[in-house]
Amino acid sequence: MQLQDSQLFRQQAYINGQWTAGRQAPKFTVYNPYDQSPLAELPDLGTEDTRAAIEAAAEALPRWRSKSAAGRAKLLKKWFQLIHRHVDDLALLLTTEQGKPLLEARGEVLYGASFVEWFAEEARRAYGDVIPGPGRGLRILTLKQPIGVVGAITPWNFPNAMITRKIAPALAAGCTVVVKPAEATPLSALALAELAERAGFPPGVINILTSNQPAAVGAELCRHPLVRKLSFTGSTRVGKILMRQCADTVKKLSLELGGNAPFIVFDDADLEAAVAGAIQSKYRNAGQTCICVNRIYVQNGIYERFVEAFQMAVRQLEMGNGLDEDVVIGPLINRAAVDKVDRLLRDAVVRGAEVVLGVEVATGIFYPPTVLLESRPDMALHREEIFGPVAAVYRFETEAEVLELANATDYGLACYFYGRDYARIWRVAEALEYGMVGINTTQISTAVAPFGGVKESGIGREGSKYGLEEFMEIKYMCLGGVR
Repeated sequence: MQLQDSQLFRQQAYINGQWTAGRQAPKFTVYNPYDQSPLAELPDLGTEDTRAAIEAAAEALPRWRSKSAAGRAKLLKKWFQLIHRHVDDLALLLTTEQGKPLLEARGEVLYGASFVEWFAEEARRAYGDVIPGPGRGLRILTLKQPIGVVGAITPWNFPNAMITRKIAPALAAGCTVVVKPAEATPLSALALAELAERAGFPPGVINILTSNQPAAVGAELCRHPLVRKLSFTGSTRVGKILMRQCADTVKKLSLELGGNAPFIVFDDADLEAAVAGAIQSKYRNAGQTCICVNRIYVQNGIYERFVEAFQMAVRQLEMGNGLDEDVVIGPLINRAAVDKVDRLLRDAVVRGAEVVLGVEVATGIFYPPTVLLESRPDMALHREEIFGPVAAVYRFETEAEVLELANATDYGLACYFYGRDYARIWRVAEALEYGMVGINTTQISTAVAPFGGVKESGIGREGSKYGLEEFMEIKYMCLGGVR
């Protein structure tokens, strides 16, 4: 891995403005998912180091929150500019530790940077209100103030953008942060910390914990009374554990959890656009995204044409090393991810699904782009998030039928549908039980829109003006004696 700026490759944690190996912490290894070659040896921090990071963030909080919104915005803008300046190195680092194709990695870095830019601007817009009083001589005011120290736990599938999507609004609001990146992909987080340090953020404002002990670090972030907000992106199972652990200190929570996104193609859809959207969403990052297509429902009248065009497009997808040109499908993150996809695929085949493209059992940690026909709701992959490059196609007849199928899940993160009937567009969009609805598009991720789900897909929103509010509390002041 030949970086133009070698200082972006860090092998220490970042606590209170210092690069540190922790308090006698052992090491853990980060591997390249493409060939399993070791990339880095990092400090395996535990409870004691987590506590030190929290205390550093708490010590830095008074000075940071008292800084003017314009002052915080200036530092965020500088950080944004540094990320842009080093986009190629950050993309190379991301691909090497996560496996996604270099073009995708570069897109993620720019997407991540967009949150830093957006919240640099939103920092100035944390407005309060003047509310008409209930009687003579009374005035009511509200202020929005930073919630305090924020704990953030981020996933391996977007190791750059999930960091900035949480850190940027927290910093803009006036909070300080302690971040635990995924143990499989911590190098992108450390590179961002290096650039934040260059931008001039004071010690203790941003802290990055490297650890192969997610349960111990997560428990300390949840239970420590100085942490007033926890933001987590990951599985619903882990999110529920963290939610329980936060109960004793009644923390504010943002949880972006699992998904089970339906993709509906009505008879009147633009076939070419629908196929392109399905390919883009299903196979991006080898299917390892929380909002990627999980279930493809196609109406009878267009089913045969869609399946033919979809298979033709899938055959064009090149699989291999994410650093190689023209590769669009990289490896899955590890063998456990492959085993999960294998299990779901075998269950579907036993229950009558037909593998028309791809393989029934994968080898190594690559999973070829796969298409299943004759899929049915009783299959495990209809209920569970696949998180791999397997597309299960279902046939449906009526709008009512597909809405019932699409909503028959505990999850409610993202969904998509294609069609041209505007009356139906409104009906279907309002009836789908999801936090985000893509209509004739799958490109729904942007810093200016609220990202988040309903049901067991989570609590809260990231991005947009609502993302800033997640890190603030409202203080009400009542003034009497105003004559």
